[in-house]
Amino acid sequence: MDAAKQLKIVVRAGAGYDNIDLAAATAHNVVAENTPGQNSNAVAELVFGLLVMAVRGFYNGKSGSELLGKKLGILAFGNVGRNVARIAKGFGMDVYAYDAYCPAEVIEAAGVHAVCCQEKLFETCDVVSLHIPATPETKQSINAALVGKMKKGGVLVNTARKEVINEPELIKLMAEREDLKFVTDIMPDANDEFLKFEGRYFSTPKKMGAQTAEANINAGIAAAKQINAFFKDGDTKFQVNK
Repeated sequence: MDAAKQLKIVVRAGAGYDNIDLAAATAHNVVAENTPGQNSNAVAELVFGLLVMAVRGFYNGKSGSELLGKKLGILAFGNVGRNVARIAKGFGMDVYAYDAYCPAEVIEAAGVHAVCCQEKLFETCDVVSLHIPATPETKQSINAALVGKMKKGGVLVNTARKEVINEPELIKLMAEREDLKFVTDIMPDANDEFLKFEGRYFSTPKKMGAQTAEANINAGIAAAKQINAFFKDGDTKFQVNK
């Protein structure tokens, strides 16, 4: 931004915008935007790709379990969370959600059980799927005290951000509770300690949630349209550095 003296707008083709220096954008009078919702279905479908694999024992040849009748907890009921709820109903799951910024009546109107807090979500559900952004409030918030509330055989799914997981605490908890499983699309570190939990942990080789041809096209077209709207009409509907 220091180099681009005439820069007016930056659009992140996707929902997450933690790779934009928002303070610098504001200081340079640059509008920063994202394209929410364009890759939501892609991420939601990946949740179930990971989840089916997890409950089937990572296809180890032994009997696994089914999703039918299981309780699914969705942490944050935004665009991705709502798509996860839609797909979960097709599996016959009982769907619960908590979102600090989404009214309970909105969640209930979508045919999903609203719970009072994230602690209640974890202690109620067989599976919890994370869809929270990485903010000062959420970073390291998924810790041992929270995940430890899950019932026996619980599965944690993270297609959100790596930073929301308190990794040292979750590693310690999984060592103590051999019934827990953790699946994610977050690229592991070179010294990924989760790898020692063979048969209970899986991660994709890199961040994969939005990596479909359809999602990439949708997000790219949305970004281009938002740039056009900004220069044509001054539209800043999706600005994230207000």
